[in-house]
Amino acid sequence: MSGTWSAPGRVNIIGEHVDYAEGLCLPFAIAERTVVQVSRRDDERLHLSSDFEQGTFDGELSEIGPGTPKGWAGYVAGVLWALRAAGHRVGGIDLHVTASVPLGAGLSSSAALECATAIAVDELFELHLPRTELAAACVRAENEVVGAATGGMDQAVSLLATAGHALLIDTRSGDTRQVPFAPAEAGLAVLVIDTKVRHALADGQYGKRRAAVEEAVARIGSLRDADLAAVATLPPQIRPRARHVVTEIARVQEAVALLEAGRLAEIGPLLDASHASLAGDFEVSSPELDLAVETARVAGALGARMVGGGFGGSAIALTPLDRVDAVSHAVRAAFAASGLAEPDVRIAEPSAGAARDQ
Repeated sequence: MSGTWSAPGRVNIIGEHVDYAEGLCLPFAIAERTVVQVSRRDDERLHLSSDFEQGTFDGELSEIGPGTPKGWAGYVAGVLWALRAAGHRVGGIDLHVTASVPLGAGLSSSAALECATAIAVDELFELHLPRTELAAACVRAENEVVGAATGGMDQAVSLLATAGHALLIDTRSGDTRQVPFAPAEAGLAVLVIDTKVRHALADGQYGKRRAAVEEAVARIGSLRDADLAAVATLPPQIRPRARHVVTEIARVQEAVALLEAGRLAEIGPLLDASHASLAGDFEVSSPELDLAVETARVAGALGARMVGGGFGGSAIALTPLDRVDAVSHAVRAAFAASGLAEPDVRIAEPSAGAARDQ
């Protein structure tokens, strides 16, 4: 048994760094997808290869565990490990990655790889699991095998997205809701500006931010229920991190209300406020991200912010269609003037979730 499966990356409209704090997120799936060709084996060996990443992995399922294998193969092998740990009968596979969401761009290439693997394994081994359970296995793979302390937003949207919508994710209850999001119909585009500055979520900075949030929760309870008065009682070293989470959750709620009222163009100031909070209170921006955001605004974007884990990767800019070329040119010119590599600027289309291709 064999086939080809794919899963999309994502852009998070708003709700950054709150998915591990019982918060609300509002991502959408993008057209860029990671594609895997997978064959079921009759033994318990894994052979993993990629057109986009160096190295291969060839080993037994019994070898998989925290920290093994290293690199990109851990995202694939970790999914099988997590499914087996949950009691599902999963054997060996041959897997080759033939296309990829841009790596390190903050568009969740890792979750796309995990989710493409998960739906392939689910079908090949006839597990018939709910997509929410597959998402949980992907999160466990990333947390425990790869060692990146991410939340579940990326995997949920990669598996559950529908075209023309964003996915409101309540990370406390696990509930999701499709929220209309069709920028082109409103005369707008979501530009993704890839700064080409690469980051690794397992390098410790993401984990430090998450640890600060968890300490705040231990002191004042769930930040989902907290207000700024409670945040003000926290020690100075963690207070700004908690303030970002509390204010970001409120921004998600306001954005959803605007989108459901058909007022998409009015979310621009919320994007601006989100970036200011991520850069100031959460300190996960970078000079390149700040340059992209500020330049896009000056050139005519209605709002802009960094997306993803931070420290590099991409920003988004909500832009009128008639200003797309001007904003794109201005950002590229600003990077050139600063001696930076040319950024990649593209329109992100709200797209469908993971599926079998062949």
